Amino acid sequence: MTTTSDRLTATFSALADPTRRAILARLALGETSVGELAEPFDMSLPAISKHLKVLERAGLIARGRDAQRRPCRLAAAPLQEISDWVASYQRFWEQRLDRLEAYLEQNQPDPPSRRKGKRTDARKSR
Repeated sequence: MTTTSDRLTATFSALADPTRRAILARLALGETSVGELAEPFDMSLPAISKHLKVLERAGLIARGRDAQRRPCRLAAAPLQEISDWVASYQRFWEQRLDRLEAYLEQNQPDPPSRRKGKRTDARKSR
């Protein structure tokens, strides 16, 4: 995958699963082993490994080797790409909302002036 669009697709696809998002949240706290990552989940170690492979293919994690231990760590670069992509749409909506606010301020009628003093009331005129 070389294009930004392909990388975004892979990243969003990997993030679509709540288990993978939970794994990333844990890795945001620091490097850990596959076994430690699997502990809070009610699934087999091979199932966790499949999730890790998806995250690794998307570039969201990196796995090392420390003797028999296979530590995983967060690789945040794809998350920055998503942040940049979302930021462009944030600017779009902020500009639209600014224009709407300006339009409403220009076209809002002046508040009606309150009449003080005389009140026309049917009971008073009797």
